[in-house]
Amino acid sequence: MLGISFDQVTKQYAKLSEPALRALSLMIPPTGIFGILGPNGAGKTTFLRLAAALLRPTTGHVTIGSHDTVREPAKVRRLLGYVPQEYTLYANLTAWEFLDYMALLSQVKNRRERIGEVLGVVGLQDVAHRRLKTFSGGMKQRVVLAQAMLHRPPVLLVDEPTTGLDPEERTRFREWLLNYGSQNTVVFSTHIVEDVAFVCDRLAVLWQGQLRFNGKPGELIGQAEMKIWRTRTLRTRLQALSTQERVINSRILEEQPDWVEIRYIRGDGMGALDGIEEGEPVQPSLEDAYFYLLKKDGGMP
Repeated sequence: MLGISFDQVTKQYAKLSEPALRALSLMIPPTGIFGILGPNGAGKTTFLRLAAALLRPTTGHVTIGSHDTVREPAKVRRLLGYVPQEYTLYANLTAWEFLDYMALLSQVKNRRERIGEVLGVVGLQDVAHRRLKTFSGGMKQRVVLAQAMLHRPPVLLVDEPTTGLDPEERTRFREWLLNYGSQNTVVFSTHIVEDVAFVCDRLAVLWQGQLRFNGKPGELIGQAEMKIWRTRTLRTRLQALSTQERVINSRILEEQPDWVEIRYIRGDGMGALDGIEEGEPVQPSLEDAYFYLLKKDGGMP
């Protein structure tokens, strides 16, 4: 069981004026599922690539267990499975052939037996001998996950795993993460709050390379207590409301299709929405709390 430590880590890319991560310190526990949540451009992929020893920090230190990612990158990589957001597969190989090739490169013991096991874990055993060019996006994602698990890594890093998946594939992916995280460390980045709500024991919120929150989902929700309100208005007024940045979401009321229900931020000096009748406070969801966290200090456009 291995934890991950970021100690005052800054990553500055040469072509960018602002650092992708700045003075970030974070401890990820050795078991369970840890979510890295944030909008696009927050630094999530940089975070994972630093943890995977694929990037060197400009300043600070990243360690996996007792191994420093700069001094011992080869040892670190042997401990990791990494599922990047963008990947390349050999389209003319079958799933079995691709995993067999990757297992050879990784020197996996009893590789044929292990390939059968991981194909079963990701639910591809029945299509193992189909060529990868015939696979859907979700099936390809499962092949990449199977590859990452071939050598039984105690740490699994997954970047935006459910982007582009249909609801059934997304649910299945969450189940795999939950199963693997029961005995290992799983870290996955996402901008989809629902994924974090379903599977994460703890999470960190990044914004513009800075750590805005680190803790349990319930603790983040607690910060938004009595800050999330609900009201109703005519659909014809919805466009005007879209310019008010405190609106979190809206939904059409089935029983009154000309009306919409709106959830919005109120509190910390912010009153009712302009031109809309007063609402009532509601129990915040994790999505509400995430939105509140990034909006309350003017941190998210």
